[in-house]
Parts: sequence; structure tokens; C-alpha cells
Amino acid sequence: MLSKLSWIALFSLAIATSVFAQAPATAPRVDDGSGDSWRTAGTNRAPTSTARKSENRGEALEPLRPVEGSPRASIARVTKGSGTLPNDHGQVWREYDISPYTLRVTSTQRPEQAVIDWILRETGYEAWHSEPLGILSATVDGRTLRVYHTPEMHAVVAELVDRFVNTEAETQAFGVRVITVNNPNWRAKAQPILHPVPVQTPGAQAWLLAKEDAGLLLAELRKRTDFREHSSPHLLVNNGQATVVAATRPRPYMRDIVLRPEAWPGFESQTGQIDEGYSLELSPLLSLDGKMIDAVLKCNVDQVEKVIPVTVDVPVNNGSKQRARLEVPQTTQSRLHERFRWPTDQVLLVGMGMVATPVPADPNAGVFPLQVGPPRADLLIFVESRGATTVQGTTVTRTGQRDPGTYRNRY
Repeated sequence: MLSKLSWIALFSLAIATSVFAQAPATAPRVDDGSGDSWRTAGTNRAPTSTARKSENRGEALEPLRPVEGSPRASIARVTKGSGTLPNDHGQVWREYDISPYTLRVTSTQRPEQAVIDWILRETGYEAWHSEPLGILSATVDGRTLRVYHTPEMHAVVAELVDRFVNTEAETQAFGVRVITVNNPNWRAKAQPILHPVPVQTPGAQAWLLAKEDAGLLLAELRKRTDFREHSSPHLLVNNGQATVVAATRPRPYMRDIVLRPEAWPGFESQTGQIDEGYSLELSPLLSLDGKMIDAVLKCNVDQVEKVIPVTVDVPVNNGSKQRARLEVPQTTQSRLHERFRWPTDQVLLVGMGMVATPVPADPNAGVFPLQVGPPRADLLIFVESRGATTVQGTTVTRTGQRDPGTYRNRY
């Protein structure tokens, strides 16, 4: 009986040994926090510190690796997200056809940017960079405006888009004049016809005038010996387009001294440049009913009052020193950036106050005997609606280059 039991035990042990020898090798169980408890033998396990786990799906992400061309991996925690746009506040996706406006604009290569700029001005930049999630983008061809936001925001966007694509506003034009007088005493006679409007820029003022009163005021200003007009009286700005009128002149000066031991005399003078003059940007937009004008006015005036010389000793190659001259410019700047809204049957007059003259005099022409200090003038800007026009108005591109065929090199 014992012999039979011994043979049975030996036979069972032989079968077990054979089955174990034929079974494939398996990897030990390792919990690396990625959700997979088993890994193949011989594979490299990513460090636990570089593992990223999605909070939305609970799935393990690949260890963050540097993007091609990037010098390092990301430090911030990155997940795939839910894969859908959040609409917790009822956001909806809509596409607006702006081609009726963009196809008729030829003064700029990206007319759709004007639509985006006005939407941002009206709604505020923070409305598209915080909660609720919002998207504002135009297609490459400039024909479609894509918006993802709440229905309330879509109502504002739709009204602004309609103001651009409105066919009644296609031929609307606006006139702008830039005028200076050396003395602000013109206000004494004009005070009864000036109706002030709020302005945020310190030192600046703005008024509304009837078109008849504006014409009389211009006639009186032209009689003055200190009157000067800096823009063409025939300059027209088309509705919805941002136009820049600029008149600047480069003023070079000796900015710095750089040592050059390998060249004679051992140093080199570096020159700098200041663009002296004025730049005026106007972006008007007519309301849907054609009775109101919204306009953004931006004016910059830069003037070099004087250049202060500085003499420095520069070591040269032979060990001695040579005197060189540096120049430090003394400049003055005036800035105006305002948004106005007024009726189309009135004229907007903006006064920047006694600022640097927009177009400086030629420095080689000498100084007037009665001129004390840098020249100053009262800068006035007239903006009015010229109504519908059947003739293509004179326009100025964003770079401020006027059409030479229209201006005939007079300005």
C-alpha cells in the first residue's frame, strides 16, 4: 500500500514540474500609480514624479516629453481635458458672414481686424479671457467671424457686425482736419457755440458744434496769421475703417560710444533716431439707424526740444585718450486716446491744448527772433460725417502713406 502511494506522489510531482516548465514567464506585479498593475518584463518604468493623470477621465497620460525644438519638458501639470468646449453658462457657437464688409474694403489687407477691434472695445477684453469661456476669431480669408459665447454676448456681437455689413453705410464717409493756432484765444469768441463733452485725457477738451457753426469757426480761424492746417481738407475716412494720418521727420543724434580696439581710432559712434511729428488714427463706425457716430481717436505728438551735448574721454589704441561727443535729446510727448459718440448732424471738435507743434520747423532754418523755447501750438481736430458719397473718397492706408495721384505731392 505504501509503495502505491509513493508512486502516485512521484507521478503527480512530475506532472507539476512539466507544466511549470512550459508556462511563459510573467512579470512581477508592480503598482506605479498609473492604473496598470502589471508591466512587461524588461520595460523601463517612468518615474512616479513625471507621471500625469487625467482628472476628467481618470486615465493615465504619457510622461511629459519636450516638444520637438523645445529645450525642456513642461513643468506645469497638463491633462487632455474633457475634449469638449465647456458650456456651463449656456455658451453657443455661431458664425457671422462679414464678407459684405471685407470684400469692399481695399485700403488694408486685413479688414476683418476692424470688426474684431470694435467687438473688443464694446465688450471689453476681459470678457474673452475669463469665465465664461469665450472664443472670438476670424477665418484666414476674412469672410467669417467665429464666436463662442453666451446669448447675451452674441446680441452685442450681432449688432456690431450688422453695423459693418449694413449696405446703407457702404458709401458713408467722414472728414477729418488737423489744425493748429499759436494762441488759444480763439475760444473767447467761439465759447457760445461750443457744447463740451467729457474727456478723460488730462489737458484735453472736446466740444460738439452744429455744422453751420463749425463752418463759421473754420472761416474765422483761417483769417489768423498763426493758422495752419496739417491734413488735406479733402481727406475722407470710410465707415468702419481705421485710418492713419502721419507727418513725421527723423531726427538723428549721437547716442553712444562703442570701443573698437581692432579698428582706428579705437572707438565707434552709434547713432539713434527719433521720429518727430504727429500721428493721428481715426476709426469711425456709424450706427444702424445712421443717426449716431462712434469713433476712436488716437493722436501722438513727439517733438525734440533740444539736444544736450556731452563730451567724454575715450581711450584709443596708443594708450592716449580722445575726446568724443555724445548727444542726449530732450523730448516732449503728447498723447490722446479717446472714444466719442455724437449725432451725425453735428461736428466733433477735440482740442489737445498747448502741445508741441505737430510739424516741427526745419532746424537749419534758424530760430525766429521772438521765439523763446520750443514751439507750442493749440492743436485742434475736427471730425464730421460727410454723408453718403458716390465718388471713392480719398483714403490713407494704415502706414500713413497717402495716394500720390490724389494729393499731387502737395502735402
